[in-house]
Amino acid sequence: MRLRVKDMDIATGGVLIALLNHEDAKKLDLHHEDRIMVKKGRKSAIAVVDIAETGKAVPKGTIGLFEESLDKLNAKNRDFVEILMEKKPESVRFIKRKLDGKTLTSDQIYEIVKDIVDNKLTTIETTYFISGSYTNGLSENETIALTRAMIDTGDVLKFKDPVFDKHCIGGVPGNRTTMIVVPILAAAGLIIPKTSSRSITSPAGTADTMEVLANVSLPLKKIKSVVEKTNGCMVWGGAVNLAPADDKIIKVENPLSIDSEGNLLASILAKKGSVSSTHVLIDIPIGNEAKIKTRKEALHLKREFEKIGKGLGMKIKTVITDGNQPIGKGIGPLLEARDVLFVLMNSPLAPRDLKEKSIYLAEEMLAMAGMERKLARQILGSGEAYEKMVEIIKAQGEKCILPGLLKPGKYQYSVRAWRSGHISHISNSMISKIARIAGAPKDKGAGIYIYKQKMEKVKKGDKIMSVFAENRQELSFAVEIFRQSRVFEIK
Repeated sequence: MRLRVKDMDIATGGVLIALLNHEDAKKLDLHHEDRIMVKKGRKSAIAVVDIAETGKAVPKGTIGLFEESLDKLNAKNRDFVEILMEKKPESVRFIKRKLDGKTLTSDQIYEIVKDIVDNKLTTIETTYFISGSYTNGLSENETIALTRAMIDTGDVLKFKDPVFDKHCIGGVPGNRTTMIVVPILAAAGLIIPKTSSRSITSPAGTADTMEVLANVSLPLKKIKSVVEKTNGCMVWGGAVNLAPADDKIIKVENPLSIDSEGNLLASILAKKGSVSSTHVLIDIPIGNEAKIKTRKEALHLKREFEKIGKGLGMKIKTVITDGNQPIGKGIGPLLEARDVLFVLMNSPLAPRDLKEKSIYLAEEMLAMAGMERKLARQILGSGEAYEKMVEIIKAQGEKCILPGLLKPGKYQYSVRAWRSGHISHISNSMISKIARIAGAPKDKGAGIYIYKQKMEKVKKGDKIMSVFAENRQELSFAVEIFRQSRVFEIK
């Protein structure tokens, strides 16, 4: 059938969509979610059918195309195109197998992942794959295959072996150790290209925090040149085509918080494989409000990481750390960046817990490289780590290298101890929530500064926390939530 194009002037952000008038769809016996091939000259695109129930949106004899389809066909409004029937991708059949509890082959998993990357699957079909993996689990071989497929369907940055990397399972506010570990290891001569995500549910991710100091949205060639020049980088992985299926899968997982163990392992290790990592340290914080609650869970995850890593040819080391309270004093991009610089500059204002945890992780990674652990503290103490950080910042595009220039949001509310005693509890989840309501990570200067940690003594009237915002109304919302919540306990 030959139809005239109507430019819908909308981008779907993913799957190619073709909108048909209900009478044209009926003639071709097409239904919602069916596929058609749309052809214009030598160019073609496979699109998912949506149906307009009246002629107002899409008149009879026309086809509504969204920006992605128009770009692929090099078509414009009122052009003519041909449409042909198209089968559903074979990967849909493989997804059904997973829903039925069957084990998938490496080739079948690759087809599913490739179709996700190529936007050939609808959100519903991708959701069914994730649901099948969550309900029925992924075997060790399936997880390895999923990880390889995620790597192979994107770009891969290649460096001379060995290549080091680290990852934290998360759930702990602050904890900005990566930005201290990377310059320590890079100064020691190790290659550590760190790609990180932006925050989804926390007040800041490594990319959000590093963006206060330097550009993080760099093309692949620039990332490679930064690493070749400095041994390290800290960039936003979403700006490049590294394991692109991971971001698409995470987008579907988030609304229902569906995250199967196999998907978690594949997600983390695919990002590492996409930068050719050979040695990876996994930090697993445990705590009542961390992602991993118990030591038993952590030990199980440790074994799984090591098994999958072995199957991928990676050396994996896992460490189990305390996730019962925030790490560092600043929570939010600018406040966390300031803490990092204080540590690297050996300032008396440096949070001791952030410094010691960073040194510990760096020691573990140096040991993986066969180097002396004591180098971590020496490199940090001598100022070499700060010099390396400045080098990386300048290579990525400098914004700031001095903590004194980093000023948090001008609107502030301080919380004082309502009684004397000691801090017996700090809620990770409420600290994160309040910092986000104050504007983090969207507003770089928004967040929370924590003056007292668990078990520290306080006197009535001592300042224990300050909330910062760049917007008066957001500060008001954050303070309101604080007053309704159990953030600190003093005994």
